[in-house]
Amino acid sequence: VQLQASGGGLVQAGGSLRLSCAASGHTDSSHTLGWFRQTPGKERESVAAIRRNGGSTYYATSARGRFTISRDNAKNTVYLQMNSLKPEDTAVYYCAAGPYIIISAMGLARMYNYWGQGTLVTVSS
Repeated sequence: VQLQASGGGLVQAGGSLRLSCAASGHTDSSHTLGWFRQTPGKERESVAAIRRNGGSTYYATSARGRFTISRDNAKNTVYLQMNSLKPEDTAVYYCAAGPYIIISAMGLARMYNYWGQGTLVTVSS
């Protein structure tokens, strides 16, 4: 599975961005799609994840209430709508694909087999 993330950029605090991640190749391996983020010197942290049917989602505490994950299976694309952005949301955002993952484990990076190249989100204060 190849993952291509896009949509990052520079935005002021309080603004919004929508990230996209298109999957190609053996997309049957992308039952669960997730977003993670990482800043220099820190471990990669989970943001949100969604199962193929879209009915099961996971949000990290930092994302809950501000971010919305969705997917379009016809386009093999997952989206992350980010609202009310804060400077602490500044990071490189990565999309990831994995098999069926139970909700309690959807935030664990080790559960995912495929990773995109990342897209930089910068939130200015």
